[in-house]
Amino acid sequence: MKPGGGFDPFGLRIAELEEKTGEAGFWNDAAAAEKTMSELKGLKNRYEPWKELCVEVDDLEILHQLATEAGDEGESAGIESSLKDICARYEQQNLFEMMSGEVDKNGCFLTVHSGAGGTEACDWSQMLYRMYLRWAERRGFSIEELDRLEAEGGIKSVTCKIEGDYAYGWLKGESGVHRLVRISPFDANARRHTSFASVYLFPIIDDTVEVDIRPEDLRVDTYRSGGAGGQHVNKTDSAVRFTHLPTGIVVACQNERSQIKNRSIAMSMLKARLYEHYRQEKEKENERFHQEKKDISWGNQIRSYVFQPYTLVKDYRTKTEFGNIQAVMDGDIDLFIEDYLKFSWSQNTQTGKAG
Repeated sequence: MKPGGGFDPFGLRIAELEEKTGEAGFWNDAAAAEKTMSELKGLKNRYEPWKELCVEVDDLEILHQLATEAGDEGESAGIESSLKDICARYEQQNLFEMMSGEVDKNGCFLTVHSGAGGTEACDWSQMLYRMYLRWAERRGFSIEELDRLEAEGGIKSVTCKIEGDYAYGWLKGESGVHRLVRISPFDANARRHTSFASVYLFPIIDDTVEVDIRPEDLRVDTYRSGGAGGQHVNKTDSAVRFTHLPTGIVVACQNERSQIKNRSIAMSMLKARLYEHYRQEKEKENERFHQEKKDISWGNQIRSYVFQPYTLVKDYRTKTEFGNIQAVMDGDIDLFIEDYLKFSWSQNTQTGKAG
């Protein structure tokens, strides 16, 4: 993706799209126009930072050469500072090159399920869900809760929609089982407990990705939305549950009072789930799919969060560790996300699957 000398396909594509936006009648087909503008924005967001970095590197190289020829050591500190800034921006921008999948740039659906551990696990699911919401808020992403099943002490399961550039690309590595170790606040004897929750991530599928869903393959159930009671509880069967019979995949939405809106959201969720399922069939090996099939229990976790007898968050795939667990629970998980992207990219490069 980095611009350089010679043939520049990304620059040419940007120029081609910009020319297209200036054509008469471009906005006559609003859907097509929005698709073009979206592609143009995505290309510019990835291409232009590389272009700027290349220009700055060239300028810095010339400055260094002139300072060396003149024997001017006074420029050294400024050159070193600029180089550090360029290197940091290079590392950050390079992360986007590790999110070059077909749907990495899209938003996502995030689902958290409680596992082994009873009430403690439901509380852990709620804590984990809050962690991801805080992370998304820090990035300015929009969040919409779609379905929630509450339980004593917390959440049995919850699904939300996170929209923002590369939301799925950033979060896709979070799918798996997350383990909590702490002194349980629900244990009168103050014993240490181990609890589990699973996290599933699915991309929001736009019109550029086709997912075939036949009406005869769907079972549709409607029911009344749950809730704490009062005037906000629906009195009609507005909640919707779709079951895809060939795969057994089930999705539900009860967020909206309108059944029509809930159907639309549930269909979007189903497309996302089926996209992952069909991709797994095509590739014949999909780690996230196998993670979903594992028990939400001991031995299957991707990450542990230890509150007692010490504080530590450890990712078992990348071996990344961080001791400030409170910061992590408040959404500071970029270290784990970025290290997994690098780890996954390295693994895929070795097996020829990168990109």
